[in-house]
Amino acid sequence: MTENTSTQHRKIALVTGANRGLGREEALALAGDGVDVVLTYRSHADEARTVVEEVEALGRRAVALHLDTADHESIPAFVETLLSTLRETWHRTDLDILVNNAGHSGDTVLGEITKEHVTSLLDVHFTGVVLLTDALVPHLVDGGRIVNTSSGLARFSTMFQYAVYGAAKGAVEVWTRYLAGALGPRRITVNAVAPGATATDFGGGGLRDSEEMRAGLAQVIAMGHVGRPEDIGSVVAAVASDRMGWVTGQRIEASGGMLL
Repeated sequence: MTENTSTQHRKIALVTGANRGLGREEALALAGDGVDVVLTYRSHADEARTVVEEVEALGRRAVALHLDTADHESIPAFVETLLSTLRETWHRTDLDILVNNAGHSGDTVLGEITKEHVTSLLDVHFTGVVLLTDALVPHLVDGGRIVNTSSGLARFSTMFQYAVYGAAKGAVEVWTRYLAGALGPRRITVNAVAPGATATDFGGGGLRDSEEMRAGLAQVIAMGHVGRPEDIGSVVAAVASDRMGWVTGQRIEASGGMLL
């Protein structure tokens, strides 16, 4: 594909898992930067419709599509649905930005880890990311952006219950570097954003809902407070912008300086 440098070119981003949490804020931040959005959801279609309305209120177009990134057999059909949606809504068959955000938490206890624990985390956080990206690379414009979601937990290793989750995110960071090298000739940047402690519904929303937990973590964060979902949305939008065209293959931690 050739790079579209027209000033009339309306950028389109695909953000997975954008019906709530970080994905919602990423979609809204991208829309605030003038980007149209295709957002996916695994469940809670009502939340996805609300995000579509919020994007439209910012003056951008948005469409919500169902996708379970852990259901790997469904990816080819999803890609066909996406391409059909792009044709019908934007008269295009390509994307400018891919944000791999979808995921879920999952605690693991040493001595009690099962194959099912490991598989469920890898299926969505690593295998799904690899297979979806691989299927969409031919439909990304040259000069496009891929933003993968890692986690501060790939670096913070003091909470063993997140060991498998953190290891899956570490695998995403390695994949990011390899992919950046492969797509460099097409001027597609590939980076991983690694959020630190952020007040979302992750893990049941304990951090979001507990002032005591937030205050405790604030003691190990240079900026003095845990992150807000919109903080991460802004970082992802910045990494996906034209201004970041010379940055690729990087792990960009957005943690406010946690555990420096």
